[in-house]
Amino acid sequence: MNLDRRSIPYRILENGLRIAAVVGFALVAGSGGRGGGSAALQQTVTFLLAGVVIVILWEVAYVRRYQYQITPDTFDIQSGVLSRREREIPFERIQNVDIAQNVIQRTFGIAEVRLETAGGGSTEARLRYVSRPEATRLQELISDRKHEETARDPGATDDVLFDLSSRELGVLGITSANFRLLGGIVVVLSLVAPPLTQELSPRAELLLFLGPGIALLAILALWVISGLQAVLQYYDFRLLRHQNELRYERGLFQRYTGTIPLPKVQTLMIRENILARRLGYASLVIETAGYAPGQGNENVESAVPIAKRQRVLELANTIEDIDHPTFTRPPKRARTRYLARYTIAVGLITAIGGLYHLLTNSFPFWFVSAGLVVFVPPAAHLKWRNLGYYYDDEYIVTRAGFWTRRTTMVPYYRVQTVSSSQTIFQRRRNLGTLVVDTATSGGFWGGEATALDIDVDTARTLRDAVHDRFQGATTRRRANG
Repeated sequence: MNLDRRSIPYRILENGLRIAAVVGFALVAGSGGRGGGSAALQQTVTFLLAGVVIVILWEVAYVRRYQYQITPDTFDIQSGVLSRREREIPFERIQNVDIAQNVIQRTFGIAEVRLETAGGGSTEARLRYVSRPEATRLQELISDRKHEETARDPGATDDVLFDLSSRELGVLGITSANFRLLGGIVVVLSLVAPPLTQELSPRAELLLFLGPGIALLAILALWVISGLQAVLQYYDFRLLRHQNELRYERGLFQRYTGTIPLPKVQTLMIRENILARRLGYASLVIETAGYAPGQGNENVESAVPIAKRQRVLELANTIEDIDHPTFTRPPKRARTRYLARYTIAVGLITAIGGLYHLLTNSFPFWFVSAGLVVFVPPAAHLKWRNLGYYYDDEYIVTRAGFWTRRTTMVPYYRVQTVSSSQTIFQRRRNLGTLVVDTATSGGFWGGEATALDIDVDTARTLRDAVHDRFQGATTRRRANG
């Protein structure tokens, strides 16, 4: 089977930037810096036509020579124009089959199919492009082959687990600000703005007065942009259960259909930034071995982008039967550690500001940063308060983070490694860290469950308990087939 012929004009359009670059180069080369002329224009047009012809011939050859075939055990691909490449991808290695389709592709009636494999962390193969019905057929067929299903009820319908409402989409837009980036902008502006305004204008007082307003407008603009991006990305989001896998659809301009194989689920993560937490909302991330849904050039995406926290917990329980955890916080001496750490950080910021003032004779209010020390006690308390761990006979659950709190749930049979560690600073307060790692790639957020700054003896005891329960869970699963 070949790629859809309608992909040829789209691929030519897709390479429009390359053609434009050729035109720009031809214009510069043809003019020779002397204003050009009829000869230069003729040369440019010739060069442009040659480039267009080459692109068209290449794309036609690429589409015609790209072939794929489905055998009983593998998905085979043969590609290449000048040199041929042959690939055989076993169905058992295919983790996800995702379909992407932007607005222009929908107009042409074509879609991109992405095959993700275990342990790759990236796309193993891309079919660019097939018809939309063919993309759906391939997704269904590969799903059946993976699960060794030779027959399927054609009248069976998918169970809709979650539909993103208009209200939830609005909440997602409001709560999608990148608070880490906002904090960085404030710090940079506070350090750079005063000396910069003194250099740029004699009316530095006016600029210093307007500076906070400009910074606030920049922060609001960033908030609006990130909110709009989230709304467009998760527009018309749906999560469905299809036999032994989850499927989700999302996107306005870029329509995306992804799959999450339930047998490959490694960790569940409930993620709540501070604003969503205040409103009672959270998101759910489902990570599988070597791959996270929507991963690629993007960060790890949510399987459920936003919902009431109770609803998120209920959805998590449909995947893994996890009771509501009661977290054990680290000992209070860990809070003292954060108090000392943040105090040192404020001292360093103040010292850097003072040194900058001595070297440049600018930034006269460098000592103002010392006032940040008043935020040290509440910051240390909030960090400590949002840490914790919980474990029972089937799962270990950890929690960490204030700006974005992450609750990571790991079933014992998915554990790859478990370790306890102790830094030189933790050693002074008899603290340690437990890390439970799985086969997930983890993406930006990290795939491991971490119990931070717990009592070192507790960390070692918990490490042995997780190891023993992993052995027991693995034995029971093998006995049950």
